[in-house]
Amino acid sequence: MTNQARVKTLAALLLLTLVVGSNKVQAQQDKMFSQYMFNTMALNPAYAGSRDVLSATALYRSQWVGIEGAPRTATFTADMPLKSERVGVGLQLYNDQIGVFNETGAFASYAYKFRVGQKSTISLGLQGGAVNYNIQLSRVQAAPTGTGQADPAFANDLNEWLPNFGTGIYISNDRSYFGVSVPRLLKQNLTRYVDNTVARATERRHVYTMGGFVIGLSPTVKLKPSFLAKYVDGAPIGLDVNMNLWFNDRVAIGTSFRKNDYNSWGNYSNDAVVALLELQLSDQFRLGYAYDRTLSRLQGYGPNSHEIMLRYEFGFGKSKILTPRYF
Repeated sequence: MTNQARVKTLAALLLLTLVVGSNKVQAQQDKMFSQYMFNTMALNPAYAGSRDVLSATALYRSQWVGIEGAPRTATFTADMPLKSERVGVGLQLYNDQIGVFNETGAFASYAYKFRVGQKSTISLGLQGGAVNYNIQLSRVQAAPTGTGQADPAFANDLNEWLPNFGTGIYISNDRSYFGVSVPRLLKQNLTRYVDNTVARATERRHVYTMGGFVIGLSPTVKLKPSFLAKYVDGAPIGLDVNMNLWFNDRVAIGTSFRKNDYNSWGNYSNDAVVALLELQLSDQFRLGYAYDRTLSRLQGYGPNSHEIMLRYEFGFGKSKILTPRYF
């Protein structure tokens, strides 16, 4: 193979690894949420049915606003209990766009619950589905405009479905929760052939650990700390630490601090600070908003992120809806 062909092959491989990763990529592949504490179903299949009613949540995240090709993520989840609330089922649909990369996934979840004492529950969850990777390499300008040169490494787009499954455990009661999950267990490969050479990239397993609890400060004010730890092979451990204040079980304000980036000296550094607002507009309708202030190496470019969440709960009984649910 000529040196020019090798360069083209490496370029195509680099584009793949930006999406599905390699051992040297210092970033997580999976979608990111600042409102993870309100969108647990998207991270842990064992959460299915935990709210005791049919619950539907939609979330949209616009990351690093102002940077061309920055991530855009949309998710929809729905879950409900069955069989006297011993079983939970759920559905997750999502789309994640980064530049010319478009990832679309669909997963169904099943959770089985065990009572532990009078108030606590242990839930074991499984999910299965598939992810579509649509990478529009033909949109990449690989040669100077006007040269008329065509690069075979970017001549054909990539469109591939990869099946996968995941699992999780979720322990909860009215005042606290803890969960561990691996949403995608299989290390699937995306493969591309350029000049008779194979360019391959691998989906990495992501491990999520989350927890939180509620402290009553007064009859009308409650404090809800929470955390989310994220690990993927080849990247530093990501950590989100959150603090929310609830007023009359209707309005919540809070802040989060995210740490999951390397600075220019190769040391672990800060990524973002987040402002959060949540409104319980009615017994069934909830609205959430998050604003991320970037602290990473992108700070000099001024990009920040916005995230909005909507949840609607279809109550089977009025008494269930009127009971405050913090997780």
